[in-house]
Amino acid sequence: MKKILYTAALASVLVAGCSKSDLDLYPYNQVATEQAFNSQQLVQFDINGMYQGLRASGSYAVGTWNIIADVLSDNLVLDQVGRQSLKTYYQYTYSSNSTYGLFTGGYTVTRRANAILENIDKLPDGTFKNDARGQALALRAMLYFDMARVYSKTYLNASASDFTLPYVTTSSATNVPPSESLQGFYGKVIADLVAAEPLINPIATNTNIYLNREAVAGLLSRVYLYKGDYANCIAEANKALGTTPNLPNIATFPSIWTDATNAGVLFKVKNTSLDNINSPGVNYYQFTTRPTPTSTQNGYKSEYLPDFSFYQLYAATDVRKSAYFQTNYYNGTLYNHIIKYAGRSGPPELGIGIPNPSVSSANPAGVVDGKLLRTAEVLLNRMEAEYRSGAIPAAVADLVLLKSNRYTGYDPTADNLLTGAPLLNEILKQRRLELAFEGDRFWDLKRLNLPVQRDATHGEAADGSGVPPNVATLPAGDNRFNLPYPQSEINFNPGIKQNPGY
Repeated sequence: MKKILYTAALASVLVAGCSKSDLDLYPYNQVATEQAFNSQQLVQFDINGMYQGLRASGSYAVGTWNIIADVLSDNLVLDQVGRQSLKTYYQYTYSSNSTYGLFTGGYTVTRRANAILENIDKLPDGTFKNDARGQALALRAMLYFDMARVYSKTYLNASASDFTLPYVTTSSATNVPPSESLQGFYGKVIADLVAAEPLINPIATNTNIYLNREAVAGLLSRVYLYKGDYANCIAEANKALGTTPNLPNIATFPSIWTDATNAGVLFKVKNTSLDNINSPGVNYYQFTTRPTPTSTQNGYKSEYLPDFSFYQLYAATDVRKSAYFQTNYYNGTLYNHIIKYAGRSGPPELGIGIPNPSVSSANPAGVVDGKLLRTAEVLLNRMEAEYRSGAIPAAVADLVLLKSNRYTGYDPTADNLLTGAPLLNEILKQRRLELAFEGDRFWDLKRLNLPVQRDATHGEAADGSGVPPNVATLPAGDNRFNLPYPQSEINFNPGIKQNPGY
């Protein structure tokens, strides 16, 4: 993984020229706190530094966010010829000494957000100041919510005595607050997002590499769904989607994953070819020597492959099947490789043994923007909330809207008749199919209080042969749904209560 180092001289140039565009999310360089907030330019630099933390080790881009929730769930099966990466998570043998890095990475970003919030009043009142405050509040809330999804029970499955990580609101490195109630924690997440939404400048924040008002509303729809506040989930989803949701159609959908379009992407982590962060792709596979058109010996070397039964849920007419997977050989065995993060030019091969000439140093394999919030998820949030609120016609209409933009030749007749459990099952099925490999499935199972149930009779090969998972189930409510806090953090802050079972 390449790292970009900037000298002090270059850093000063970047500060002087920073503005909101795709080109100036420059790597963060520390500036003395007493100087870092003395001008709009410096505060913009601090905002960029806050967002840069999303690309740092342990966060969304340089990390395993796009795969960890699938490894832990029923979406993937281990490839026996891969590197055996994340195997402790796949087998549920993780401990407080082998922990997921979002805890440290998340607090790094929230501390930067806190520094902005503590010092923003040094600037004169106005649109920029409000926007900066809103950005910091919203990103802080987003990180804390995702950390809670990883380490804590969900709101609906928790009691008043259940605790979660501290919601730290100071930038002081010596502040060591204790664990706090999960219910109070959710209240703080929502308060930050609600406060942020009207502060963010809808004109200046017109790019999806910063949180705009629609993205904040989309995040609120996610939080309210987890909280079981379905009326507010629907209301915020309506704000995010507008009267005509920007839902990519069948022709456009594959281009999302090669960064050829931003359609339907509310918020993403920018990852340029200069950054060359290939973790999103490498998490799923490495690409070895390209085979010849008649060879079956090399190609993708996957780390994980889709669970056999899960893969069968993708119909041949579903655009997501070809956008997410490519069936290809490795060492003579045919696999359904996951290519969702293959890169801006698409997969290194266009088919079995057919090299993709567009993959080059300008478009390296595995380097692609990280999509953290899409309109499709917001629509699915609203769809489920409508069902659970008894608004069945609205839920069916949203289901038909989604499927008409995913299935070639889709006929809504059968779906228009759905009600009760069959309707809910179809909504949840579409959520799983749509958000696969985006950091959702395991936390969703936890939210729904459902077990992990992997295919126990099929292995990793495309025909189902191979080695089935050695741990096929994780019961609903098992303590391992809540990952352990790092022991090193508990040693530093004894006020953090370790999760049961670790």
